[in-house]
Amino acid sequence: MRNRTPAAVVASAASSNQLPSHADLNLLRTFLVVYRSGSFTAAAPRLGLSQPTVTAQIRTLEQQTGRELFNRLPRGVEPTPYAHELAGRIAGPLDTLTGLEDPDSVTAPVHLAGPSELLCVRVLPALVPLVADGVQLRVAQGLPEPLLEEMRTGRHDLVITTRRPRGRALESVPLADEEYLLVGSPGWAERVTGHRGADALCMALREVPLVTYAEDLPIVRRYWRTVFGKPLTAHAAVTVPNLYAVLSAVSAGAGVSVLPRSLCRDHLDDGRLKLLHEPEEPPLNTLFLVQRPGAEANPDVIRVRDVLRHAADRW
Repeated sequence: MRNRTPAAVVASAASSNQLPSHADLNLLRTFLVVYRSGSFTAAAPRLGLSQPTVTAQIRTLEQQTGRELFNRLPRGVEPTPYAHELAGRIAGPLDTLTGLEDPDSVTAPVHLAGPSELLCVRVLPALVPLVADGVQLRVAQGLPEPLLEEMRTGRHDLVITTRRPRGRALESVPLADEEYLLVGSPGWAERVTGHRGADALCMALREVPLVTYAEDLPIVRRYWRTVFGKPLTAHAAVTVPNLYAVLSAVSAGAGVSVLPRSLCRDHLDDGRLKLLHEPEEPPLNTLFLVQRPGAEANPDVIRVRDVLRHAADRW
């Protein structure tokens, strides 16, 4: 069988979905970017078009197909079942064709985002060999929901998040389970670890200052609830919106806290921190790796993704 060009594959896929055989590839590109972005407004800058032009192109494509492609929502659009089917047929060939037409775009920088502490401690060290091999990285940090919203607008290729994204537009895979530990400086450890049993330890910890990254103590409250089986009634002595700062304060003797093992492992190994409690089942938080639809057109995105998934086995 004769090999077909990507353009021919796109045309074939389009016609099998009741598109005219002369369907404009530019309209299909616009459709695919809107489909992946979730709105006409977000798609416009990625296409280098105005928002009214994007809207007009989608209307033209809807007229050609005789089918509605998107349901208009107060914020963005929702693909119809027909749009899901069409995107599934043309995405691969169209991404390949785009890469052939613009080879420079294939090796564009990889836009990666996630929690700042995890990026610094685990992610960036794991990617050093790729950087030495020519991969370009553009790294951003932030909280899960804002980062996922930015991904929906096309800003990030890969996001590491502690929450699985809602809906079907963004696909995610579990990356690693992060273990949380109750830790303190050696001085505080001497004062509280001699007590036997969880109840006695809780009583002793009432006299110890708590250090946390938020006023409502979300990580510490979860530890108390899941490990000790009781609500936390204490208030934070120190709050600072950065887990590195929490680690620094606890290591210096400001109090105790609950921190990810990946963040405090080195401090535990060299004795700057002590483990205050070893429950049979410590609290876990699953990290997810989310990839933007279409990002696979850049082979470096796939390289970064695969290295992260392999490195996560050692986290």
